[in-house]
Amino acid sequence: MSLREITRENLFSALSHDRKPWHEDYLAMYSTQWKGYTTDPALMMVPADDHLVHRGDGVFDVISCLSGKIYQMEAHLSRLEKSAKAISLTFPKEPTEIREIIKELVRIGGEKNCLIRIVLSRGPGGFTTNPFECPSSQIYINIIRHPVYPEKDYSEGISVVTSKIPIKPSFFATTKSCNYLQNVLMKMEAISQGFKFSISLDEHRNLAEGSTENVGIVTKEGILKFPGFDNTLAGITVQRVAALAETLVDEKILRKVHFDKIPLEEAYESAEVFLTGTSIHILPVVKYDGKAIGTGRPGPVSSRLLQLLDKDAQENCDLLTEINWEADNTSP
Repeated sequence: MSLREITRENLFSALSHDRKPWHEDYLAMYSTQWKGYTTDPALMMVPADDHLVHRGDGVFDVISCLSGKIYQMEAHLSRLEKSAKAISLTFPKEPTEIREIIKELVRIGGEKNCLIRIVLSRGPGGFTTNPFECPSSQIYINIIRHPVYPEKDYSEGISVVTSKIPIKPSFFATTKSCNYLQNVLMKMEAISQGFKFSISLDEHRNLAEGSTENVGIVTKEGILKFPGFDNTLAGITVQRVAALAETLVDEKILRKVHFDKIPLEEAYESAEVFLTGTSIHILPVVKYDGKAIGTGRPGPVSSRLLQLLDKDAQENCDLLTEINWEADNTSP
């Protein structure tokens, strides 16, 4: 067998010039490794010896940009910093204003509805588990087109199943690291059974979370409950939803909003169940493990919360970051 040697001289000719189907959603990438950006999906690469690749040694966060404005950027960056601190990971030494890079990169991507994926990695340097072999951490930022979920999922609701994949121990569940094997297996498990989402349980059969979503229920007594953050990731969106839900308490639609343990059986018997996250906002669940939830249709609480969250993401100036869409094309 004769293997082709790739060199500096022929590397670019070796890269495919054909855009793959999944490339259509790749808008831009910035890397401190290359100290620049690209809009060519074929060049959106991470070195194989980066600890991010072969050990999952890094943390990340995902922020949404809607109608040309970034929503809750500071909350997401704060969580990124918290996750980094948890695994003793520092930002790159070179002076980099991440907020300005994000805004410029979104503008370069050219889509006013997009997701901003920020990864802070331990960086390249050897292939062992030793983090001290990496001379510097790196930041990789990708801008991708915002996913659009079928309107039917919101108007008619979705079905979910209980996951059989064990949840992460508390430390790893509450740190948004790049080791997402359990999450990948949860998504595979759901799709293999004909569903889009599954929900994990803790060792006591209490609700935990989806593969990338938090979950909430509305009891028949009018209490909005979310699993606590001891064994789940403290979702930025679910925290915002909980705050917005206080409006429904004032309107006497809900009795109270509560973070607590939620036994699986309580979810089965609840009036409403929904998933919430950065990209989906709020998806109503109308069937759980084959059991109808409430009336079997999206309920009034999840529908009202979706309206409030959508309005918040469009109009709450305190949580929105403006982008200069009229600027000239310059590198960040």
